[in-house]
Amino acid sequence: MPTPRRIYEDYAYSNTARAECIWPRPKGDWRAIEGDNDCEVAVIGGGFTGLSAAMHLAEAGAAVTLLEAEHIGWGASGRNGGFCTIGGDKLGLGAIRKRFGDDATRAYFTAQRGAVELVAELLERYKIDAETHSDGELLLAHTPSAMKGLRSEQADWAALGHPAELIPASDLKARGMNGAFHGGLILPLGFALNPGRYVSGLARAASEAGVRLSPHSPVSQIDEIEGRHVLTTPTARITAKQLIIATNGYSSDGLPNWLSGRYLPVQSNILVTRQLTEDEIVAQGWSTDLMAYDSRSLLHYFRLLPDGRFLFGARGNIGASVEGQAAMRARLKQHLSAMFPAWRDVETPHFWSGLISLSRDLLPYAGPIGNSNTAWAGLNYHGNGVAMGTWTGARLADMALGRITSLPVHTRKLPRFPFPALRRNYLYPAFAGYRLKDGPPPK
Repeated sequence: MPTPRRIYEDYAYSNTARAECIWPRPKGDWRAIEGDNDCEVAVIGGGFTGLSAAMHLAEAGAAVTLLEAEHIGWGASGRNGGFCTIGGDKLGLGAIRKRFGDDATRAYFTAQRGAVELVAELLERYKIDAETHSDGELLLAHTPSAMKGLRSEQADWAALGHPAELIPASDLKARGMNGAFHGGLILPLGFALNPGRYVSGLARAASEAGVRLSPHSPVSQIDEIEGRHVLTTPTARITAKQLIIATNGYSSDGLPNWLSGRYLPVQSNILVTRQLTEDEIVAQGWSTDLMAYDSRSLLHYFRLLPDGRFLFGARGNIGASVEGQAAMRARLKQHLSAMFPAWRDVETPHFWSGLISLSRDLLPYAGPIGNSNTAWAGLNYHGNGVAMGTWTGARLADMALGRITSLPVHTRKLPRFPFPALRRNYLYPAFAGYRLKDGPPPK
């Protein structure tokens, strides 16, 4: 088989990219796998999707080995913004309805809602203290025309049976949402959490269910021999009846061949301030505990953390290097200062980056690897993987257990990007166009 290939520079996959991440990492007596091993199901990827799939399988009685290249929760699951919300696609319900029909669209929205509910259920069932807050999510208009879009979105939510609250610009400050915005819409589903604590809780639950967690066990080769999946790591060979791949933006082309070109990793970045004083919070007028994002194509996402620090994230960098990281850090600091001017001089000691993943058709995927009936994959959550990744893992477990064979929208022929080896280059014109459309950060 060809040598597995990742499409970013090594920096994107290094510990340096996440060195300043504030979230705690899972701790347990888990070691790299060694020697020859057999199991019923091998899961590759130790994030939300992989842990959820492994845990649900083990609870159903399956013998599961989970393989993670770094420590458990090392990738996007352990370094994201902690937005447990509906989402997973960038296509929109209207376009989904045109392609798949009304019934599939309703099922897709039900799945999104169920994904949020599943995370809440797991937090309760396994007594995971994930520092949750935010009853819903706040979408903020960055231009007057964007406010018109929020009114349309409010009608869409009402049609789905979930009324959303529209807030005019004049009321934002009184609601503790003061910034350079033209109004807001409170979407009634979702909550914020500490993703490090959540992924740690999932890891503990999976381990207690009997999953063999194997960190520092990067898979370098996948073969199919006599109907079994044979996985090779630097120190082990694992033979499994069934296989689940849950590596999302940290996938490798060629591992397996089917995956090549069917995902596009995109860097997302987070800046965190020091703890703000009460006077500083009052001066800016941002005291809401709602997680929030703005209406830009290259959106900003932000929230006031329970300990008083402010988390501020965005996308937009394409190169992966120390210099690129420094430039993106400066850009985020500039945007933070423009949108929340009272915090212009507040120190921002933490900055890190990670990889989300997109599909060519802008939809998440959960289904078989090619035509296999013993191998499945879940990926491409478009930056909303906390809930959707957890839910997808549970559904992949259902597929492996024979409970379901497909999902109305998630399971389809996952298209490849044209000229897949060059697909990162598509981001250059796309991001340039988004920046032109979005305009400068508000002042």
